[in-house]
Amino acid sequence: MLMQVDQSVLIIVDAQEKLAPVIHQRDQLIARMRWLGEIANELDVPVLVTEQYPKGLGISVDALSGVIENAQVIEKMHFSAMQEPNFVNAINDISRPQVVLMGMETHVCILQTALDLIADDYQVFVVEDAVGSRRDSDKQTALQRMRQEGVVIISSEMAAYEWLHRSGTDQFRHITKNWIRG
Repeated sequence: MLMQVDQSVLIIVDAQEKLAPVIHQRDQLIARMRWLGEIANELDVPVLVTEQYPKGLGISVDALSGVIENAQVIEKMHFSAMQEPNFVNAINDISRPQVVLMGMETHVCILQTALDLIADDYQVFVVEDAVGSRRDSDKQTALQRMRQEGVVIISSEMAAYEWLHRSGTDQFRHITKNWIRG
């Protein structure tokens, strides 16, 4: 199944100040999250942001502030966002069947959120180059497990091109000029 721009919601999971410094390849990860988040904003894909215990882990990293300025930010204590009533209400209000996940940590909060979303009949896409863990081996194990459970693993560029759907439009020219460079 292909993602459709009008059927998708982008969720940024726990990309927080005090967690980011220990994440494997954090700079590349945050850059890809920002890149895809900016494209989502340009294409009017709704964005939800979760923050795990922000009193202890801080708020979302500064590099994502432009992406999340219009997003709904939801505090959580459960590892799975789907265990938080405020998150469930927010995603139900958006009412889109395709959920695109990116953020931290792949083997904990991304995994548990993805599996709960699958159990709730969402189509779940995890952006491989926009998720991270402290150890790459944990990330890889989580991606493998999610694949086995029916989560679709994609790249950030796959998401962008599926949302764009076709070339030759003003929107395509704008996105490729400003975000997708050879």
